[in-house]
Amino acid sequence: MKLAANMKLLSILVPCAFLVPVLITMSSDLKQAWNSEALQNIKTVFIGIFLEAAPFLLIGVLLSSLMQWFVSEEMVRKLTPKNPVGGVLVAGLLGIIFPICECGMIPVVRRLMHKGMPAYIAVTFILSGPVVNPIVFTATLLAFPSHPEITIARMGLAFSVAASIGLLVYLFVRQNPLRKAKVAVTEVKTHSAFKMAHPPKHEDHDHNHEKNWRSFFIHAGDEFVDMSKYLVIGALITACIQTFISRNDLIALGNGPVASYVFMMGFAYVLSLCSTSDAFVASAFSHTFALGPLVSFLVLGPMLDFKSTLMLLSTFRTRFVIGLSIAIIVLVFAGSWLINLLV
Repeated sequence: MKLAANMKLLSILVPCAFLVPVLITMSSDLKQAWNSEALQNIKTVFIGIFLEAAPFLLIGVLLSSLMQWFVSEEMVRKLTPKNPVGGVLVAGLLGIIFPICECGMIPVVRRLMHKGMPAYIAVTFILSGPVVNPIVFTATLLAFPSHPEITIARMGLAFSVAASIGLLVYLFVRQNPLRKAKVAVTEVKTHSAFKMAHPPKHEDHDHNHEKNWRSFFIHAGDEFVDMSKYLVIGALITACIQTFISRNDLIALGNGPVASYVFMMGFAYVLSLCSTSDAFVASAFSHTFALGPLVSFLVLGPMLDFKSTLMLLSTFRTRFVIGLSIAIIVLVFAGSWLINLLV
């Protein structure tokens, strides 16, 4: 066993040994590339995106760990409205009570779904929570002080899109969309069968040893590492796109009436900004674009961007994420176009 481990380590070290002379030869070129302006910009943008999103992700995993402790499956079932319309409406307004950024929303919802929350309520909460909350409402008002209609349109469209998609999930999604749902069910069945075959001697104290601060932080650390790797990848690719594609070239693509919506929605997806700060970026385009494209930027970004797509793919099945993404894009485009037409 020890020999096999040493051979595996040797297979990694040998190629690395051949890389050492190459790195020494290219050290001056690598140093110059590392200090280049483009790379400095990539590092700056990457650190900015990561530091902006990481606190909200940490809040999300801490809440997820607390729910693992204190929220039982029976409690989730009792608090979940039986009427799907009522459930969607309640989920759409939960962000007012739990103002969590989109980065921290996914681990919380994943934990709630494992405890019995229906998929349609969970999806509604994921989409509406990052927008329909007092923090984002205040930030949008501050970014557009002379245009309160933008704030109202953002909140209204975000709630409408989230509620509509929640009802679509209720009508058309019949299977659990969680990626690890089958594994979880298998583990539960295996654990139940083991308990029946080997009943514990002291049933009253069966789970007491698990509820301590050590297990709490271990669970939170596992959740944070699991979700942050997708945040790192998304932030890095976003930083590269922002560095190598100039903003002027992107604006030139959005001159047409339809292209302006496509540009602003694509821009929101690529930038992957936090919902508490994207309004200040959108305000820079207030003299370039009309109300509709601005609202499409403000609504799509918190619901669907590059880093959140990777995090969704880590939680839900790929087919479900593709369908969810298409529904978000279509409804945001149609809703923002209608708002621009009416207002």
